[in-house]
Amino acid sequence: MAGRINDEDIALVRERARIDDVVSSHVTLKPAGGGSLKGLCPFHDEKTPSFQVTPARGFYYCFGCGEGGDSITFLQKVSNLSFTESVQQLADRTGVQLRISDDGGPRHEPGLRVRIMEANSAASEFYSRQLLAPGALAARQMLDGRGFDRAAAEHFGVGYAPRGGRDLKNHLNRLGFKDAELVKAGLIREHGHDFFQGRVLWPIRDSGSAVLGFGARKLFDDDRMPAKYLNTPETPVYKKSHVLYGLDLARRQIGKKSQAVVVEGYTDVMAAHLSGVDTAVASCGTAFGDDHARMLQRLMGNQGAFSGEVIFTFDGDQAGQNAALKVFSGDQNFIAQTYVAIEPSGLDPCDLRLQQGEAAVRELVGRRVPLYRFVMENTLKGYDLDRVDGRLQALRAAAPLVSSIRDTSLVNGYLRELASMLGMDVDEVRSEVTRAARRKANEKSEPRHRTPVVDEPVEPQSQPAQGLPWPDPADRALGVERGTLKLMLQHPTLFDTAWDGVQPDDFTHPAYRAVFESILRVPWQSDRWADKVQEATTDEVARQLEIALLVEPVLRTPDEAYATSYAARVQLLRIDRDIKDLKSRLQRTNPVDQASEHKQMFSALLELEVRRKQLQLVSLGAPD
Repeated sequence: MAGRINDEDIALVRERARIDDVVSSHVTLKPAGGGSLKGLCPFHDEKTPSFQVTPARGFYYCFGCGEGGDSITFLQKVSNLSFTESVQQLADRTGVQLRISDDGGPRHEPGLRVRIMEANSAASEFYSRQLLAPGALAARQMLDGRGFDRAAAEHFGVGYAPRGGRDLKNHLNRLGFKDAELVKAGLIREHGHDFFQGRVLWPIRDSGSAVLGFGARKLFDDDRMPAKYLNTPETPVYKKSHVLYGLDLARRQIGKKSQAVVVEGYTDVMAAHLSGVDTAVASCGTAFGDDHARMLQRLMGNQGAFSGEVIFTFDGDQAGQNAALKVFSGDQNFIAQTYVAIEPSGLDPCDLRLQQGEAAVRELVGRRVPLYRFVMENTLKGYDLDRVDGRLQALRAAAPLVSSIRDTSLVNGYLRELASMLGMDVDEVRSEVTRAARRKANEKSEPRHRTPVVDEPVEPQSQPAQGLPWPDPADRALGVERGTLKLMLQHPTLFDTAWDGVQPDDFTHPAYRAVFESILRVPWQSDRWADKVQEATTDEVARQLEIALLVEPVLRTPDEAYATSYAARVQLLRIDRDIKDLKSRLQRTNPVDQASEHKQMFSALLELEVRRKQLQLVSLGAPD
């Protein structure tokens, strides 16, 4: 607008628009000490929160990307507004009446984004009232048939678009909105007819409850628009890849529970919330994508090793499997763990609630399975795993899935899962996944992402692979491996000359294995032994890891029994893995047609069980 907003009014807006209230509409904030709050920055992708809000000072700042400012600046950047539009939105929210001095120039209406938001809000109220009108009988019958009463419709803001053709246009014109604004808002068409006619409508709101657009369902056979569902076209405020239906209702619970349930439709969101699954959202007119993933991750925040969960409810048909594959390809956008919830009967959450009750919807979410397991199981489903060629074909089909994972720290876990599903040796699976990764790299002249490094078994005396991943010191699954190496480096004389029987294969993490192989290269000597281990280590990551292990404290003052029990524990974990793999292979081996092989494996299994019992007795001195 022309003219200048009074400085005192701007100061009043800053005072009333608390920075933590404004930011929390877009970011989950958690106490950071000293009166500050922290969350994931909305202006760049990050997994560790570096975005800090200081309510006492009224400022925010991101130590990751350098963005900072006050509540006005934040709303400008996060909603792509001008300074004037941001001030006006916050003034409307906080009840500040702005005074604008006239500079003699032409006066203009507020910015287009603000007018669109105001028109959407007015349209939402109009549609909600129309749901109670006589002409909306078909809409009310549809909602009732899906198990939603008037209270549910009001709670979700469900409305009805009359069939008259210009009812909304005329109403909004009377409120002062111009046709050009309504066309740009996607509320009417160029020729003046309402965009939505004769349909049930759901308002699509942002996390701050502002109406961005609408989703509409067909009711009448003579509807001129053939699509069953119709959404607001893209506008300056509505980008379908950036919005999620139900986010306004689920936002706080998503942050509180660090959980999001992604369903497929508007009525599914309603059914989930009414059943007690109050973290449910749905994409609008498009498949769930990377931008949606980043939006949910910001709301959930970062909980460290366990960063919440995102649960997808897909149909069990081919379309559902394809959707799961698409989500799997973008799984690296989540710090959270991803799951799939499939109803065996094929019912969606809305039909499930209608036919089996609200408890069934909660149970559906409770029966979730890891996304990667769902994707792999569906990939393997089409192969005969009782035949050698069938297992090989299944492995070749699943290997590209594992090789596509960009987070290399997850690769080994997927390898073991896939080997277990196939009943194959993990090294054989690893080799095929490595080949798949190489093929993919060769097919791309300019790879967009680095090919994942799959750690092949390293022979003693060989150089560790370059670019080893750094192990997480807080990973409990690797705690015994880390503890064993700390004892070896800090108290080598507590072990015998064969390191109490520990072998390189006892270490599952490639960096830990590389450190142990360096230890094996250097015979014990009283003079500078640890320094010589460092000199024998050719990989920089392994060398830095050795330094960390040398200075990291052990749990208690160790003795020989303590070291022996630790060595037994690390071997026991490997024996447990070997037993699991052998049992899986036995299950895939026909005892009649492959009697000799089956007998050999069974004998080997008995030997492993005996060895496991021996190690269990020795390992009792090691801590959990």
